[in-house]
Amino acid sequence: MKPLLATFLLVSLVLSSSFVQNTMADSSFCDSKCAVRCSKAGVKDRCLKYCGICCEECKCVPSGTYGNKHECPCYRDKKNGKGKPKCP
Repeated sequence: MKPLLATFLLVSLVLSSSFVQNTMADSSFCDSKCAVRCSKAGVKDRCLKYCGICCEECKCVPSGTYGNKHECPCYRDKKNGKGKPKCP
């Protein structure tokens, strides 16, 4: 019984470790892409916040600082509560 429990704990540790690495990789991807996207924004902190939310959900950010939303339809089609574009 103890070897089975030890094996289970080891497998759980390995799986959780790989999940954390993937999450961190996605976060750094979004951080770098949103930094470029929001580099010329008037309200940079709000731009980074919403860009980060959209990037995490859509796994992409359009190139450039404005426009090009056709490159990422999920990012383009997200709307806020008022029906306006959510993603910068």
